[in-house]
Amino acid sequence: MNKVLFDGKEVTPSKIVCIARNYVEHIKELKNEIPENMSLFIKPNSSISEELRLPLLGKCHYESEITFVVKDNKLAGVGFGFDLTLRDIQTQLKNKGLPWEKAKAFDGAAIFSDFVKFDGDINGLGIEMYINGKIRQKGDTSLMIYKPKTILDESMKYFSFFDYDLLMTGTPKGVGTFNKGDEFVGKILYNNEIIVEKEWIVK
Repeated sequence: MNKVLFDGKEVTPSKIVCIARNYVEHIKELKNEIPENMSLFIKPNSSISEELRLPLLGKCHYESEITFVVKDNKLAGVGFGFDLTLRDIQTQLKNKGLPWEKAKAFDGAAIFSDFVKFDGDINGLGIEMYINGKIRQKGDTSLMIYKPKTILDESMKYFSFFDYDLLMTGTPKGVGTFNKGDEFVGKILYNNEIIVEKEWIVK
């Protein structure tokens, strides 16, 4: 089973619960409709990776997300996460009304920084993502349609959370393609101070 680092220790998430379409500007950039209800999906443990690799499976988009560690059914830690998406495959499957796990849950589709303990005001959290020194995505919890605690509460109606499962909270606008050799830097901020930072070189 794949692991992540939380508070300096290796832990094993059984799954990653994700929300689709949680930032209005991201919904607009992909020309999607704002959902009437929360849309959730799951990435398996097998999708977790420390490395950011360009998949050879079709057009791939990065999506950076504020991600939480869940412990005792509470948001216990925070880190930076990538939800990689095979966009053409996702679009084809959605247009046919078919499930799109192939586009979201493939091996290497979930990449994370280390996670730090967090018990502050979630309203103070923000995210920034840079490629080759240029900022590409920036957002914070004020821009979310559904706030993290609301996402967790709704998710728990359907899914049991085991300790160290992860919760991804959606991506702000600015998603796009990337290339081998690109340098990515992801940051989580709390009250505009960096609390998590991680660099990846695309392999």
